Amino acid sequence: MRVKAIKRENSVIDEEGFRLGVGIVLVNAKRQLFFAKRIGKEAWQFPQGGVQEGETEEEAMYRELKEEIGLKPEDVKILSVSRRWLRYRLPKRLIRAYSKPLCIGQKQKWFLLKLVNEEANFDFKVTESPEFDAWGWVSYWYPLTQVVSFKKRVYSMALKEFAGLVLSKKFWESS
Repeated sequence: MRVKAIKRENSVIDEEGFRLGVGIVLVNAKRQLFFAKRIGKEAWQFPQGGVQEGETEEEAMYRELKEEIGLKPEDVKILSVSRRWLRYRLPKRLIRAYSKPLCIGQKQKWFLLKLVNEEANFDFKVTESPEFDAWGWVSYWYPLTQVVSFKKRVYSMALKEFAGLVLSKKFWESS
């Protein structure tokens, strides 16, 4: 899908001020989700990140998967992608009013990935600026109780969209 957008640094921001990004829901064979703690904070979230200029959403997802948690494309299988862009607005206190173009939130395509390599090595130190310092496998709906409030609606929409697949008998039998 073509989105009219403006480039800022490596980020792409659409005409409405939303940074284009991807979110990753990683599920294991036990139907548990990968959930990680932001470095130096008590904030937990799914891996996510911005789409760079010239990059497809899928390319951005694989780049973020490697940069944030150290996994390779062969460690996972794409099960689904959100049907539409899911958006959240940043709280006013987090909007950098001096930035041009102004970014007021994120517009994300969400990917449901299944971990297919049980021996995969999670590595948060792939880049010089790690995002996370702890992680765990959690029950399917647990992230909704922990994520920061301004992301809760997007998490809820992504998890509801993917629930039919992850929580189905078909998923369990294919594990």
